[in-house]
Amino acid sequence: MSGEGGSGLRHGWTTGACATAATTAAYTALLTGEFPDPVTIDLPNDRHPSFALAREELADGAATVGVVKDAGDDPDVTHGALVSATVTSGEPGSGVTFRAGEGVGTVTKPGLPLAVGEPAINPMPRRFIREHVAAVAARHGGTGDVVVEVSVEHGEELARRTWNPRLGILGGLSVLGTTGVVVPYSCSSWIDSIRRGIDVARAAGHRHVAGCTGSTSERVVTELYGLPEDALLDMGDFAGAVLKYLRRHPVPRLTVAGGIGKLAKLADGHLDLHSGRSQVSFDSLAARVAGAGGSPELVAGVRGANTALDALQQCSAAGLPLGDLVAAGARDTALGVLSGAPVVVDVVVIDRAGTVVGHA
Repeated sequence: MSGEGGSGLRHGWTTGACATAATTAAYTALLTGEFPDPVTIDLPNDRHPSFALAREELADGAATVGVVKDAGDDPDVTHGALVSATVTSGEPGSGVTFRAGEGVGTVTKPGLPLAVGEPAINPMPRRFIREHVAAVAARHGGTGDVVVEVSVEHGEELARRTWNPRLGILGGLSVLGTTGVVVPYSCSSWIDSIRRGIDVARAAGHRHVAGCTGSTSERVVTELYGLPEDALLDMGDFAGAVLKYLRRHPVPRLTVAGGIGKLAKLADGHLDLHSGRSQVSFDSLAARVAGAGGSPELVAGVRGANTALDALQQCSAAGLPLGDLVAAGARDTALGVLSGAPVVVDVVVIDRAGTVVGHA
């Protein structure tokens, strides 16, 4: 069920692909009385994965199929979850109607690509499901007028570990996926959540949003500016995703907040702040200290520091504001990416305890 990535890591299938497979098998059984097992679906880029059925039920006028999601080698919160679809006949001419079953959320805030009150089944999975329903109808003489109810076992519980509650998706998970394929460690669902967070903040009329690297910086920004929860963007390591989306969809004011290590990387032009994908440059920190008039001893001490926090402490003892220098550099990088978009930027640098140690 999974493919091999060029990285040697296994690709997996999105929740949307699983829901499409479950719907295809369920509608086939509704029309023919037989469940295709495994069921094969057609995805973009000439992919035709097959899914084994983990659950099948055929009752009066309703067919239900469940498939187990295999996210490959991606640390996906829904890996191993049972994704089910129940298909029943719809009103003549109604096409495909979507319902949120147990564990699938409902949209409660404007700004998402779905109307308020709709099940959180994203546009692309809806398209896949509609296309497969039409193909099954053509093959087996159906009308294609069906109600598809998608559910995810333990979805409400799993959703608490996602950004859904903050985005106003309540009661469960979103059914996601643009290509149907989960690329390991692409973090596409996190980046999608950042974009949706900006959409929701704009739709709510917020004029000030904050991209924070973690919960401590979120707390600090909330105390500093009194921002509501839906103005806080779960940036994590993906500063580039926040800045690039705001360049196209601006909000008047952005605060970027995080620890000195992460923001030293942003100051150096890194837009992915993950420790595995970018490193703090102590040469660069030393150059900032030299440029601000630090003594040769302090410059050498910073160049040989163990961590950014160690460098910060050396500078604090010498009365040199390294946090402000890093904040200014990070702000320059942010403005460069925003490239003239009407967004005013400030940067807040904190230490591990959540004390503000720099601002620009």
